Amino acid sequence: MPALDPGSTALVLVDLMERIVALPLAPRPGTDVLAASARLADAFRDAGAPVVHIRVERPHVDTQPPGSELVPDLVRDGDHVVVKRTIGGFQDTGLHELLAGLGATTLVLGGIATNLGVESTARAACDLGYELVFAEDAMAALTADEHRASVDLDFPRLGTVAAASAITLDGPE
Repeated sequence: MPALDPGSTALVLVDLMERIVALPLAPRPGTDVLAASARLADAFRDAGAPVVHIRVERPHVDTQPPGSELVPDLVRDGDHVVVKRTIGGFQDTGLHELLAGLGATTLVLGGIATNLGVESTARAACDLGYELVFAEDAMAALTADEHRASVDLDFPRLGTVAAASAITLDGPE
């Protein structure tokens, strides 16, 4: 996979919240997804590329469930946080406007769950014209079959699927 341009690429991590990372996931545990995502985020920051975290809030409730914050130490100074209230990250969140303002035309996606939040966000991003790269080992789902269906059947139609270690950036702008 060729190196990506940090001036036009953003990392988008979906629902890496304590209660979601702690779920029984497949084909890898949430801690492995978190580790791969953190390595990607560090690489993006080092290259001067934006990191965007999306977290979900349940609508129409006074209090969110325990563990609804992003995993501690995941978000760093300069990162962006978007709150969604639907499965995907674009609906009524300002994500598209944020990404456009950052100059992002390519998105690298990771998070939980592969077939829900990540895929819904990816489908909307594709409709909006973004080029997509999927960090396969920075994702998991509730079952391995759900993860594989997205990674093997759907994501190749929307963009490029790669291991997180294969995703590199050209360096600082």
